[in-house]
Amino acid sequence: MKKILITGGAGFIGSHVVRLFVNKYPECHIYNLDALTYAGNLENLKDVEYKKNYTFLHGDITEEEYIKSIFTDYQFDSVIHLAAESHVDRSITDPLAFAKTNILGTMVLLNAFKILWQNKWDDKRFYHVSTDEVYGSLGATGLFEESTPYNPNSPYSASKASSDHFVRAYGETYKIPYVISNCSNNYGQHQFPEKLVPLFINNILNDKPLPVYGDGNYTRDWLYVLDHAIAIDLVFHKGVNHETYNIGGFNEWKNIDLVKLLCEQMDNKLGRANGTSEKLITYVKDRPGHDLRYAIDASKINKDLGWSPTVTFEEGLSETIDWYLSNEEWLNNVTSGNYQNYYNKQYN
Repeated sequence: MKKILITGGAGFIGSHVVRLFVNKYPECHIYNLDALTYAGNLENLKDVEYKKNYTFLHGDITEEEYIKSIFTDYQFDSVIHLAAESHVDRSITDPLAFAKTNILGTMVLLNAFKILWQNKWDDKRFYHVSTDEVYGSLGATGLFEESTPYNPNSPYSASKASSDHFVRAYGETYKIPYVISNCSNNYGQHQFPEKLVPLFINNILNDKPLPVYGDGNYTRDWLYVLDHAIAIDLVFHKGVNHETYNIGGFNEWKNIDLVKLLCEQMDNKLGRANGTSEKLITYVKDRPGHDLRYAIDASKINKDLGWSPTVTFEEGLSETIDWYLSNEEWLNNVTSGNYQNYYNKQYN
C-alpha cells in the first residue's frame, strides 16, 4: 500500500486534499500530519476519520527528531507539503514564526525524506504547495508565469519563496524528485474566518463592520478550493519531476467588487433588503507592503495536465455562503476556540 504523508491536512486546503485522496485512492494510506495550531481543525475531517486508509499524526514539522521518527516508522513514499503559516497580516506582526514554520519546517521534511530513501527515488515524490505571492506585485497588465522572477514583498511571501528555493536546491543537490505548485487565493468551505470571504460572511451575520484595506482596488485571482484540490491531485500523479505549475482561477476581482457581490448574495440569502450588508463596508488604513495585483497564467497546467477550473466565482461564492449558513455551529466553534476541544475528545 502506497503511503502518502500530507502535512497541514487539518487546515483549510489540506482537509479538502486529504478527503479527496482518502476517498479516491483506497489502495493508498493517507497520513495527515498537523500541529493543530489555530487554523488546524479536525472537525473538518469527521467524515473520513474512521476510514481504514487514514491516520492522523499530531506533530510539528519543525520538530526534527519527531519528523525523523515518523518517517522511519511509517516509511512514507511521498509527501504533499501544505503545512504553513499563511496569513499576511500575522506575518507582519510575527515574522519569525513564519520563518520557522515555512522555511525550517520545509527543510526538516526535506532532510527526513532524503535520509529515509538515500537516492532510492523510484516512485517517490516530494510535492511542495506554494503561493502566487512569491512573485510579488503586478501592474495593471501581465500575468504570473512559472518563469516570473521572485520578488516577495511580505514576510509571508518571503518565507514561502525561501521554502520554494530550498525544495529546488534539494532537488539539484540531492536529486530529490519534487514538484512545486504556486496557487492564487483560495475560498470555500472550512476556511478559518481570518481570511476575507469567511471573515466577511461572519461579520455580516453579526452586523459587524466589513474592513476593506485602502481604496479597495487591490486585485486578486480567486480559485474555489475544490478545484485546487483536483489540481493538486493531478500535479501529484501526473506532474513532471522538477517542474513548477501555476494554479489559478482565470478569475480576477478587485477587493471592493468582491465584497459588494458577497454583500448582495448574503442579503439575498438572509432575506434582507438589497444594500443592507453593503452599509457595513468600512475603509481602513492600508497594511504595509500591500501588493497591488496578483494574476496567474495557468496555461501550463491546462495544456500539460488537462486541468481547468470547473466552478465560476459566482457559483462558488454562493455555494460557500450556503455552507457557512448551514454550518453556523462550526463557525461559532471556530470563532470561540471551542473547535480545539475536538482533538482532546476524539484522541484523548
